[in-house]
Amino acid sequence: MRHGEGKMIKPFIKWAGGKRRLVPDLLRHVPAQFHTYHEPFLGGGALFYELKPAAAYLSDANARLVRTYLGIRDDVDTVIRKLQSYPHDKEFFLSLRKKDVDAGSNTDVAAWFIYLNKTGFNGLYRVNRSGGFNVPFGDQSSPTICDEPNLRACSKLLRRARLLVQDFALVLDRAQAGDFVYFDPPYLPLSTTSSFVSYTRGGFGPEDHRRLRDVALALKRRGVAVLLSNSSNPLVRELYGEHFQIEEVLAARAINSRGDRRGPVQELLIW
Repeated sequence: MRHGEGKMIKPFIKWAGGKRRLVPDLLRHVPAQFHTYHEPFLGGGALFYELKPAAAYLSDANARLVRTYLGIRDDVDTVIRKLQSYPHDKEFFLSLRKKDVDAGSNTDVAAWFIYLNKTGFNGLYRVNRSGGFNVPFGDQSSPTICDEPNLRACSKLLRRARLLVQDFALVLDRAQAGDFVYFDPPYLPLSTTSSFVSYTRGGFGPEDHRRLRDVALALKRRGVAVLLSNSSNPLVRELYGEHFQIEEVLAARAINSRGDRRGPVQELLIW
């Protein structure tokens, strides 16, 4: 199938590089018909929520992110109760930020992740080398910590999906001819100050982008429809200059540690 019907669903977290505003451009390159949808860099999942596919594999190397989705999918009632009990308070934020959340349940992780995302500075998710969340408290006056109707809608749709913590290349183990894969990796930075790779402890560098190109090409040769997004970094153009088509688009960016660096930036769509 191509496109789901029904109520609009939006991502329940903000994510650096999130594609909610770029969805109309992405839709122009989604095949009219496909079997299973695959998104190996899950992030906020904006395209998944727009397409509402009948079957999907959603994966990411960020275990906390995937566990958050699992918590929402499998026990949204508990996540909602936790979020509704959390105050918008700096001391509570700092206390929760220090919590060893990885030892908790998926619902613990989901409530932790969503609360810090909604109340932290500019919706950033950033970790240090030991995996510690290190974003400061934000300056929002009254953030929406718990959007119950949307969380319930997300939970219902996510029941159609398999959720996995894994490297993107493992999509090769399951994607078949007639499927559709959307890759939205951590972008190659346009400058030394604009990198968004600190969302897992290992980062995502040029060699990873070369591996990604090889995976995308192998999928295309298998008969899988492939769409990628990335920055307009010259290396991206070099990597995809053969065997792929490239389109330049302007994308609004709302997440950056500096306010003067938010706004429209040139990005590339590749297929």
